[in-house]
Amino acid sequence: MTEPSPKKSKMSSLGQLKNFTVVVADTGDFETMKKYKPTDATTNPSLILAAAKMPQYKDLISKALKLAVASGTTIEEQTEEAMDNLVVLFGTEILSLIPGRVSTEVDARLSFDKEASIAKAIKYIKMYEKAGIPKERVLIKLASTWEGIQAAKVLEQEHGIHCNLTLLFSLYQAIACAESDVTLISPFVGRILDWHVANTDKKSFEPLKDPGVQSVTNIYNYFKKFNYKTVVMGASFRNIGEIKALAGCDLLTISPKLLEELELSNEPLTEYLTVKNGKASDLKKIEINEAKFRWEMNEDKMANDKLSEGIRNFAADSRKLEKILTEMLNKIN
Repeated sequence: MTEPSPKKSKMSSLGQLKNFTVVVADTGDFETMKKYKPTDATTNPSLILAAAKMPQYKDLISKALKLAVASGTTIEEQTEEAMDNLVVLFGTEILSLIPGRVSTEVDARLSFDKEASIAKAIKYIKMYEKAGIPKERVLIKLASTWEGIQAAKVLEQEHGIHCNLTLLFSLYQAIACAESDVTLISPFVGRILDWHVANTDKKSFEPLKDPGVQSVTNIYNYFKKFNYKTVVMGASFRNIGEIKALAGCDLLTISPKLLEELELSNEPLTEYLTVKNGKASDLKKIEINEAKFRWEMNEDKMANDKLSEGIRNFAADSRKLEKILTEMLNKIN
């Protein structure tokens, strides 16, 4: 007599995941948000660039351009205004579709300029408030450079503006964020995996052995053990195995393709990340300052490589978007 196969859950893997973790849509596409009903949403220059090329967003771009023409005198000023308006208009539209918060990213080209990052963040929040959106529903997204983290510290402590620190690949970046009372961090899973596949002999990993999964688990456990209020949002996934292995993380931001795979799956999920497990971990407290941060980032080739690459790529997409908007503005003027 054969053994009965284990019963699959009647609830989809996505439905189960929502019982453990806040699910965030990693997309600028409004239809995806309507379909999968995430709590929060996050965008970046790459996602907005992709959405800006779609015909369904034509009216949003036209509105951004009109506002820019009315507020800038030179093409350069109008282009910057159009970029800012487009980012906030996307965020405002997204907030009409979700109950939670949207992450709005500061231009990656400001990643090493603390004061300019602070000024841009404050400008975004004022634009949101003018549109009737309270600042509590917006997370300002900054790269996890030392300057970005210090900008977030000022925004959080002096302006009550909540921040999401992105392009995060190491425990030292995470600790610096937590020590600065940042609201949320986005450690990247898939990009850590990419680096290990490209730079080591091992080309595939079981989900719980995935170096990106292990990095986020370690950060989550450290934060819970030492009672930091900063929450962890795993990001940049390559497959649903990574997502399932991080069930229980405070938040997970997931692309439309992987949201669909999770919706179609009904494999049972295990809650791997818990406050109890974090507190029981044997992690030791690490003291951080600027010198230690910079040294440890220098020593961690993966984190250093991926942070630099991420900033370059986001900056390149910002320039592409800028070029598109400049061409449109030249036709209007």
